[in-house]
Amino acid sequence: KWIRQPSISNSGEGIPESAEMVKGFFDQLGCQESRVYDVGVTEWGAPGNPVVYAKCDYGAPRTIAIYWQYDTMPVTQPDAWKVPPFEARLVEQGPYKKVLIGRGAVNSKGPELAYWNALMSIKAVTGTMPVNLIFVAEGDEERMDIGLRKFVKDHPDLFQGADALIGEGGGQNPSGSAGVGGGSEGCVYIELTTSGKAWGRGPVQSDIHGSNKRAVDSPAWRHIRMLASLVSPDGNTPLIKGFTQGMEALSPEETAALKKAAEKTDMKVAAENVGVARYISDDPFTMLKMARYGISFNLDGIWGGNMYAGGAGAILPNKITSKHNMRYVPKMNGLEMVKRIREQLDRNGYKDVEMKVIGDVPWSKMSYDTEIARAMTQAYDQFNIPHGEAAHYASILGGYWPAYLFSNEEVGQRVANVQMPIGMGGAGHGGNAHAANEYFIIEGAGKIYGMAGAEKVAAAIIYNFAGKNGSPARLTH
Repeated sequence: KWIRQPSISNSGEGIPESAEMVKGFFDQLGCQESRVYDVGVTEWGAPGNPVVYAKCDYGAPRTIAIYWQYDTMPVTQPDAWKVPPFEARLVEQGPYKKVLIGRGAVNSKGPELAYWNALMSIKAVTGTMPVNLIFVAEGDEERMDIGLRKFVKDHPDLFQGADALIGEGGGQNPSGSAGVGGGSEGCVYIELTTSGKAWGRGPVQSDIHGSNKRAVDSPAWRHIRMLASLVSPDGNTPLIKGFTQGMEALSPEETAALKKAAEKTDMKVAAENVGVARYISDDPFTMLKMARYGISFNLDGIWGGNMYAGGAGAILPNKITSKHNMRYVPKMNGLEMVKRIREQLDRNGYKDVEMKVIGDVPWSKMSYDTEIARAMTQAYDQFNIPHGEAAHYASILGGYWPAYLFSNEEVGQRVANVQMPIGMGGAGHGGNAHAANEYFIIEGAGKIYGMAGAEKVAAAIIYNFAGKNGSPARLTH
């Protein structure tokens, strides 16, 4: 039902309805307080989508905060889907007998519902919970968490008493192994626009007939050349002076961990799991270093003029806009990177190109040596899920999510006095996040748990953190 409810943050489709649906989930748990917050206009100028907050006090000695995102990416290639993206159809997808396909299945409604189902089962069986709960569910994860950022700044008191935070569930790798995450790379998002009006050449009021190109300059071609001036010919290296300013080198421990992981990495399988022909580098260590600790200047999309597939229609666009996300690492600063881009554009002769910041999510480090992380690795041992040796140092450890708003470790920016250990882990598996045919496995196979197994592991994590299954061993340094 949740998959069938669109919740596309970038367009707003289904966002109010999905927020109310999420509140209903929390109400079913018997939370004494649940509310949909209107966060208002954010610092980036756009209104934030609602944040759903709930607090469930069971008189337990410990409290876990649980982060959700209820928004999803839009469907950009509907013809590439095997089934309609909001039908939530169950299909067989070898080697799995039952897989749910739909937008938001793995990112992140499936893993989140595994935790919710586990909590509902605990409540149904015992009548209570071994921990108190605080839920925060945002509708802006896919647009730089702009609403959640404002919510945390405005309401830091709502997180008082939280001993740890679980971040939107986790899952197993295709091999069946699992890990603990929670840190985050940084990500800053911008739009660049070239227009005839700002340039002083080409169409200035609207698109015009394409036949005029014979005698009129094109903002579109200027935009393409502008973008090409910012990156190497292969598109992989930013040519922006000072772009990596402040970049922290990998520690010896992080380097050693990557080398160890590289020994077990099959490049062909890794590429197939992501859905790419091959990686930039054919060396496993270099690939992992780029993927986990690299920086990037991506072209996410570009539009203007004749956007209709097929057919024809002569258009000379008056304006072209492109979207760009840039991933960065400690100790870089996203807004300083934006300044370096502006300076480079000006040096390259593109002072007329307009830049708009959509949002910035600073980096955040996370430590494994915490009770919530140990509760997760203890659950993996309880369910025979392979996992690597836990690191004894703080690291970013994973992709971007708004960990910086909650982490008690080093962060790129602290916006409020909200600090707690973070863990992101669990069982189950899915794939194709942000892509066509996004899926979450309902009936597992081999070493991969299905939905029921994911729920059991989630329950074990909760009980482990509450100390009901004995205390997991601390890391030895």
